[in-house]
Amino acid sequence: MTDQTIFERRESTVRSYCRNWPVVFEKATGAEQVTEDGERYLDFFSGAGALNYGHNHPVLKKALTDYLADDNVIHSLDMYTVAKREFLETFEETILQPRGLDYRVQLPGPTGTNAVETALKIARKATGRTDVVSFTNAFHGMTLGSLAVTGNSMKRAGAGTPLYHSSTAPYDDYLDGSTPDFGWLERVWADSGSGLSLPAAVIVETVQGEGGLNAARTEWLQTLAELCERFGVLLIVDDVQAGCGRTGRFFSFEEAGIVPDIVCLSKSLSGLGLPFSATLLRPNLDLWEPGEHNGTFRGFNPAFVTATAALRKFWADDTFAAQVQERSAELRTGLEEIAAQIPGADYRGRGLLAGIRFEDPDMAEQVAAEAFRRHLLVETSGADSEVVKVMPPLTISAAELQQGLDILREATTSTAAAAA
Repeated sequence: MTDQTIFERRESTVRSYCRNWPVVFEKATGAEQVTEDGERYLDFFSGAGALNYGHNHPVLKKALTDYLADDNVIHSLDMYTVAKREFLETFEETILQPRGLDYRVQLPGPTGTNAVETALKIARKATGRTDVVSFTNAFHGMTLGSLAVTGNSMKRAGAGTPLYHSSTAPYDDYLDGSTPDFGWLERVWADSGSGLSLPAAVIVETVQGEGGLNAARTEWLQTLAELCERFGVLLIVDDVQAGCGRTGRFFSFEEAGIVPDIVCLSKSLSGLGLPFSATLLRPNLDLWEPGEHNGTFRGFNPAFVTATAALRKFWADDTFAAQVQERSAELRTGLEEIAAQIPGADYRGRGLLAGIRFEDPDMAEQVAAEAFRRHLLVETSGADSEVVKVMPPLTISAAELQQGLDILREATTSTAAAAA
């Protein structure tokens, strides 16, 4: 074990991932991380979804190092730069236009919660209404507005203050089919005597990354979009983790054929793990006064550069998306085979954002710990950490994916045998 005393002595106790993975990493390429003493780990965590193209992808890394070596602009707030222009042009040409989407791109700050806070503020400004509906087991970020639409009680408690102007509705299948989808929302929105005001917006994840890998059905998302349109409620899709190709297409909502009013992006938007977020707005919602919402680090040009390189490399045509969908099918097959060996376990998620839910929540954490001992990085998800969450890089090879599934199968079998 290498020296970790400075972390114990000086770093805040809030640190979490390092408690499950108590090693010191030094190098990383593709789907692999290497510790300072040379131990290699297969990474099915991908920086919590911030490394969709793996660690240090050579094309993206070269774009960054070339940019830095030439004394180009690093920090610019919202000033015009060559790097920002190239990103916006490339995003328009490779992502928006082929999908028939017309969004203004707002650059609010470096992280996903910045994108969500921006979405909530502009929804309230555009509608003149205050409340926002979110869903059971949702996770949207750690700042106060984002926490107000987050379900996890532990994270909400960390706010240290009441969280306002939000209400919670059941996510797809939360009530096990015992009541019609959206029946309650439709009734109270239509009834002026319900005591509930019409909300400014609904915010939803198409796959709940932190909430247990619950994946909304296409028809559920379509019904939600129709309901919002009928009542004049804005639809916000939080694609911070499920977007940027994680579910097989660039946006996770594409499969449902819906067009949200507002979309939140971050994590893998930069392509190389550099901080970068964006809030996409229908043009009629771009109602800000100049400077009304801003942030010091909303113009991080190195992230523009790597994002542009990622869009050109992976999204210029449908080749990469087809590869991701192929890997996704292989992952699902492998996870379902593992789950079938454990009574009560089942597959969760969509695309390369997937996992196994166990009836005994302790088993998921034990399987993840055993996987780490076998040099595979996976985390847990869900209200009770009952899901082993698997997020390999989208660029992973079939052989690497199978290697990780083999390790996960061994970790699951070993854990089940120890519990028997």
